Amino acid sequence: MPLMDPDDQTQAESSANQLQRLPFPPVPFSHIMHCSYHYWHPKYRNLTPKSRVIPLTKAFVDYLRADGIVLPPEDRVPGDDEWDDFSDDEDEPSDPSLEWPDIHAQVKNTAKDFGKVTPKMNWSAPKDATWMSATNDLQCSTASDVYLLLKSSDFITHDLEHAFDDCVPDNESSTQPEIPYHLVLRKYVNFNPALEFRCFVRDRTLICLCQRDQNHFDFLFPMRDGLRAIIQKFFDENLRDTFPDPNFAFDVYIPPPHQRVWLIDINPWAQRTDPLLFSWLEILNMKEPINEKDYKDLLEGGFVRLSINNCNNNMSHLPVQEPSDDPDTESESDVDSQADDCGPFLPEFRLIKRDDPEAYAFTSTQYSAHKLPREVVDASLAGPGGMREFMGQWQDILSKNVDPITSSDDEE
Repeated sequence: MPLMDPDDQTQAESSANQLQRLPFPPVPFSHIMHCSYHYWHPKYRNLTPKSRVIPLTKAFVDYLRADGIVLPPEDRVPGDDEWDDFSDDEDEPSDPSLEWPDIHAQVKNTAKDFGKVTPKMNWSAPKDATWMSATNDLQCSTASDVYLLLKSSDFITHDLEHAFDDCVPDNESSTQPEIPYHLVLRKYVNFNPALEFRCFVRDRTLICLCQRDQNHFDFLFPMRDGLRAIIQKFFDENLRDTFPDPNFAFDVYIPPPHQRVWLIDINPWAQRTDPLLFSWLEILNMKEPINEKDYKDLLEGGFVRLSINNCNNNMSHLPVQEPSDDPDTESESDVDSQADDCGPFLPEFRLIKRDDPEAYAFTSTQYSAHKLPREVVDASLAGPGGMREFMGQWQDILSKNVDPITSSDDEE
């Protein structure tokens, strides 16, 4: 076998590396900052669910970064020096909230005012840590519930340690900015996950959207056109010309009677953002739909339809389905949606059909890769004694934070 010329081999390796890299434009530091909740929330406060944004001190951020889970006593009043006079347990860990009493007071007061809250940081919510919660979700009734989720989450660690990974300076003179960390506490609402959607914007054009929950919901299919229309209108009126960057993703929630859109989050146009039912390669190469104004101009100029080739290219990923007499199958058929998605100014809207593999992903649960905090791993490596000690501490944490009355109310 003849040997490959070294130059040819280098070119081949370079081509292979390029195929493995997505054609993302460089992500500047400023774009990540623009997607931080504390930055965009003041612009769109009236479009978001009720929440409070608490600026964090270095002491609190250090507490989140520190190893171990130490929670403050729930019945302690910040600044109450008499607490130590009543405590005779020399082994009891110190109260970490003494280092950030103002933040602790704000968290407690917000939880009291809202009844229940769900926490997040600048970019991420601790969704990977819900298994640590007694209710197995993000709802928190106490400050310690909030701290437990934050301390147990890899997503929160990413916000603290890796926010600017793979980013570039905005210009030659710019440096990595200092992040003003914030804790966001939203009033807890029992969202219907079927009505949460992720939308992708490129060059200030809504090019595609999809459901966020990875399950099949049959009732969404007859609603698809209406949902797409209200999301398109929401984007055109509120986000298209006001968000500082031309490329981004945003999450919305459309509660019954499906006449109002709530802005839940704004996500970076970067590989770290989950494309869900799309692939980033699809999104980056997807042809942009023509907006309604340009389409009307085309009609006035005597044009009726764009080239069908564009439609075929956009829809080539969808399976061809034969007509069916089964009404359930027809309700999920993509025949109508293909015609709609081929339209010149409609973004593609993907839902999970009954026969999609995502609807039967029983092998692993969402965020399962993030469900072991460092303390569990360290305890397992220490042998039976280490794990026994950790489980004892864990039982103490749960016993202090589970309120039987609250659990009863939740069931009701």
